[in-house]
Amino acid sequence: MRYEYDAVIVGAGGAGLWAALELAKAGVRSAVLTKLYPTRSHTGAAQGGVCAALGNLEEDHWEWHMFDTVKGGDYLVDQDAAEILAREAIETVIELEHMGLPFNRTPDGLIDQRRFGGHTRNFGEAAVKRACFAADRTGHMILQTLYQQCLKHGVVFHDEFHVVDLLFEGGDAGDGGRAAGVVAYRIADGELHTFRSKAVLLATGGFGRMFRVTSNAWSLTGDGAALAFRHGIPLEDMEFYQFHPTGIYKLGVLLSEAARGEGGILLNGQGERFMERYAPTLKDLAPRDMVSRAMYMEIREGRGVDGKDYLYLDVRHLGREVIEEKLPDISDFARVYLGVEPLTEPVPIQPTAHYAMGGVPTDNDTRVIRDRENSIVPGLYAAGETACVSVHGANRLGTNSLVDLLVFGRRAGRQMLRDMPGVGLPEVAADAAEPVRAEIEALRTGSEGPTGETAARIRKDLADVMMDGVGVYRDETLLTRASAGVAELRERYRRVRVTDQGTTFNTDLLEAREVGYLLDCAETTVAAAIARKESRGAHAREDYPERDDVNFLAHSLVRRTPDGLAIDYKPVTITRFQPKPRTY
Repeated sequence: MRYEYDAVIVGAGGAGLWAALELAKAGVRSAVLTKLYPTRSHTGAAQGGVCAALGNLEEDHWEWHMFDTVKGGDYLVDQDAAEILAREAIETVIELEHMGLPFNRTPDGLIDQRRFGGHTRNFGEAAVKRACFAADRTGHMILQTLYQQCLKHGVVFHDEFHVVDLLFEGGDAGDGGRAAGVVAYRIADGELHTFRSKAVLLATGGFGRMFRVTSNAWSLTGDGAALAFRHGIPLEDMEFYQFHPTGIYKLGVLLSEAARGEGGILLNGQGERFMERYAPTLKDLAPRDMVSRAMYMEIREGRGVDGKDYLYLDVRHLGREVIEEKLPDISDFARVYLGVEPLTEPVPIQPTAHYAMGGVPTDNDTRVIRDRENSIVPGLYAAGETACVSVHGANRLGTNSLVDLLVFGRRAGRQMLRDMPGVGLPEVAADAAEPVRAEIEALRTGSEGPTGETAARIRKDLADVMMDGVGVYRDETLLTRASAGVAELRERYRRVRVTDQGTTFNTDLLEAREVGYLLDCAETTVAAAIARKESRGAHAREDYPERDDVNFLAHSLVRRTPDGLAIDYKPVTITRFQPKPRTY
């Protein structure tokens, strides 16, 4: 079946929904395609808050927020983008409030705010209350609010349509072609549908499922990034993947930084508040990359709990009122998954793979770019975690993820509105879906039969390779081993078999497709990590422990060529803040 829209949005998280809302309010014919029901999108899992320098409880300014973002990203942040983020955070949060989002309130009726890691007053003097929150369900409330607004304004949703290819007019994206639409697989019956459009927004989220221990939902497999990559678009800064300090031990389920924002502390196996050794000013509210590394050092030096590879998050001293009213989900997670009562017991934690700072390169208006000269791919946009603007640089600050998808989701919708006048619907061949149909049928009816590889086994082995070789700490030996492991898995993937031969809700087939996306993301991550011979933010190499601004104050761009992966670099935009040593 063929559809025609002015704009197609791939993904129904916060970025996609806000973009769709901007288009709908302007009367533009657009559609949202999502492989999930919209309110199952991963934005709903974000817990602790969305930051904006409102200054409702303490003095605050957007310039301070901008500085914290740049410093937190270890000076790899593009500072013009960081200024946009910090400035527009204020108006987007207020606009959300006016849409009806139920923020916690101060006694005076203002939006309540709390502290979060790396957010400071007066350019680093001390922690500041900047995170606006709805208990520890902030992302859930954002998702519900935006979805309701989209329904109110008549946004068209195609639920459980899995986008499997991008279409271009006049050549591939890497050659300057114009985005022309997408091909989507309808999960209910296995039919392919072609969507022809003037503009396409990728808002498909991250790819944390390439790691064994992760906070990411099962669906976060890097679809948008991989599809762009396959069409000649480089991926930017893929070596920078954030590990959140407080994942539930062995499971990775996230216990929000909100717990530390409310006064929770981290303890080692000896009962010490160890972060005082590593970040004497901010302590437990240092940026996530620093806290995760400190935790690994404590465990490595024998101060894990009972000599094991985990530590404690302690909120006992906060009292029942704070825990039950401001941290209800975190408390329930500890009880359900660990059988631990946070009112009376510390909670076992370990770092968990959490967030991709890298992704599809874009300019400040979310237009996808295809080279180091920032040449624009006409009609193609990206926002949210799948994009790299870059407002996060080498390490994202907590609460900046929700701000990113709100600010740049809104900017995406508005930029598409500016770009579409005078643009006709692109030409799309009648057989545009056939190449990807052939790929899917090859997966379904693979010639290996019973002797072929299962997607589930390849996916598990990939998660082990990435967790063991491209984790919180890295070195040449680990990365080289990981590179060989991913290459072996790529070869095994050629023999993948799908057990389910049907067309109705064939999740076995779709998982096989998703494993291919994860392999693309893993391959580029490892290649960029090997090439970056320094330590910066979330990329910590023990064989190159120092930051090297002379050679690596630059964004990496990884591209697929006939001869393999090629890596290029482009400069970081510096406007206000010159790189300095990063201390807290």
